[in-house]
Order: sequence, then C-alpha cells, then structure tokens
Amino acid sequence: MRTVRILEEASQEAIEAAAWYEHEQPGLGAEFFAAIDAAIDVIEENFIPLSPLPEKAGDTGAKRLILERFPYDLVLIELPAETVVIAIAHHSRKPGYWLERAKP
Repeated sequence: MRTVRILEEASQEAIEAAAWYEHEQPGLGAEFFAAIDAAIDVIEENFIPLSPLPEKAGDTGAKRLILERFPYDLVLIELPAETVVIAIAHHSRKPGYWLERAKP
C-alpha cells in the first residue's frame, strides 16, 4: 500500500469545490468528497496506472487520476516513499496552474 499525502492547496481546492456542489444540490458535496476518497483508495492500492499529463505539465513527472462523475483530476507526483496530491484541478481551470507545486 502506498502512502498518499495531500498538499494543503489541494485540500483547499477540494473543500471549495465540495462547498460549491453542496450549495448547488444538498448532498452533492458529500458525494464529491466520496469520489475523492475512492480515488485516493485506488492510488493507495495501485489498482490502475496513473495517466501522464500532456505537454509542459508532463515534463514535471506529474500524473493524474480522473474522478468519476465530476470534472476533476487528482494531480499527483510519485516519490519513492509516497504519492503527493498536488492539485485537485477542475477540467476547465487553466492547465498547469499548479506547476509551482510540482517542484521538490
């Protein structure tokens, strides 16, 4: 089992997105958090390979896992001892906005 750590910035992105979903439809924020939890379980268990990112973002070594049902990616860096979630990025947000977080 891999250790997964979530950066504070990524955690804040998830909280803000969940609050928006909850405002739009009661209960949907909890479903968003459940989707993130399920994705983290997949990462911890190495169930599926993570997808590389295209273009400049891919040069960082970051990879992504696309959430089911929600238009978000978990953007990750795989280190020897752990996997770090550096962003929980909406698909329509500026690509690579999280690039500074990918630096060790």
